[in-house]
Amino acid sequence: MNFSLVPTVPVKLVFVRCAFVAALLLSAACRTGSNRPTDLIGSTAIPDSVMIRRDIETLASEQFEGRRTGTPGNDSAAAFLAGRYAALGLLPAPDLATNCGAGCAAAYIRRFTATEPVRGGPPNQMPTQNLVGLIAGTDPQLRNEYVVIGAHFDHLGRSTVGALDPEHGSEIRNGADDNASGSAAVLAVARRFAKSPAKRPILIAHFSGEEEGLLGSAYLTEHPPVPTTQMVAMLNFDMVGRLRDDKLIVYGLATAKEMESVLTKANETIGLKLSLVPDGTGPSDHSSFYLKDVPVLHFFTDVHADYHRASDDADKINVAGAVRVVDLAERAVRAIADAPNRLTFTKAPSTTVSRSPSAGNGAYFGSIPDMGAGDDTGMRLSGVSPGGPAEKAGLMAGDLIVDFGGKPVKNIYDYTDVLGSFKPGDAVSVVVLRGANKERITLQVTLSRRGG
Repeated sequence: MNFSLVPTVPVKLVFVRCAFVAALLLSAACRTGSNRPTDLIGSTAIPDSVMIRRDIETLASEQFEGRRTGTPGNDSAAAFLAGRYAALGLLPAPDLATNCGAGCAAAYIRRFTATEPVRGGPPNQMPTQNLVGLIAGTDPQLRNEYVVIGAHFDHLGRSTVGALDPEHGSEIRNGADDNASGSAAVLAVARRFAKSPAKRPILIAHFSGEEEGLLGSAYLTEHPPVPTTQMVAMLNFDMVGRLRDDKLIVYGLATAKEMESVLTKANETIGLKLSLVPDGTGPSDHSSFYLKDVPVLHFFTDVHADYHRASDDADKINVAGAVRVVDLAERAVRAIADAPNRLTFTKAPSTTVSRSPSAGNGAYFGSIPDMGAGDDTGMRLSGVSPGGPAEKAGLMAGDLIVDFGGKPVKNIYDYTDVLGSFKPGDAVSVVVLRGANKERITLQVTLSRRGG
């Protein structure tokens, strides 16, 4: 996930061969022209929890070196995903002219060049790829209406750009939660629909270039496999591997008139504590689809102390929680894909505001915002970074920041702007409301330098 939306490596695209797939735990045969390859991975003999864990562990393994866009590790991750598409028997996307049928891994890969803006210099040109596959629908009358399920599979790799632990230098940032978890969730949902298709066809997608600014999803919506007017909804998964206290944040509630009903009914037997955000925009790939007037849902289990750090590893994933997110998503997808009428798109009220030019000057506070805090006036914390200025000053999870350095804080955007007006080493007062009684507490914080 990229909360900062604001050197090029030559790429040799790696095509999946049966031996490579087998080495990555894929037991299906790689073959061309069949309607459905042998799919031991897709069989009921292997529980979803096992497959989700295996997929996360593989994507977040050292062999892919953090999957940074434009690197061989990213290409190898794409090849692994293509092999998983083949094992699940996904079809090529409708616009892809090919003789390959299900099981031809190369048919899912859609190459493009991601252009990353660089301040004060020429842009980075990064050859990379998205992946797209298709699960056919069962109702011929709805064959031209598609539900899209997607996640980004790239992460930071060895780069310190965007990292919150630059002191670790070129140490691999494997991104188990961000976003091997979302990538695995998409495969799990695809596995269920490959076994039991819905009335409408479903497009399965994995995007590259998200960490550089949603580049992969933006490219796909500009060069779509089907017209965006034929996409009835897009469901996005980004950081769904750290479910805590049953709380799941879902963006996009107000992007369709029917969306609240869809989610409420889908959650009846799951029992998650949903924190619903109306906005269709935000720091992940659903935004690219919403900007094309496609209703969206974005599933997110919130940020944590390992976000964009080398410590975001697979052993910290809550696999059982990820399965519950998949359970909810499957029910929501089926409700949308099987409904007689498509969703009614609506423009959602935006909570996104521009950042001040001074933001990003390197001042470090060490807070972990609660991105699903709802209607609180202020910025609520889901935690604080160990050893950071916020923890040293006595801030804790649940605190609601209402004033920072003498300036009122009404939301996370106010906080981002005001933090950007300070420098490392500045001493600031921070006012929080704490506990059920909203006790007003003033704490003194000395800001540090990010990574210092």
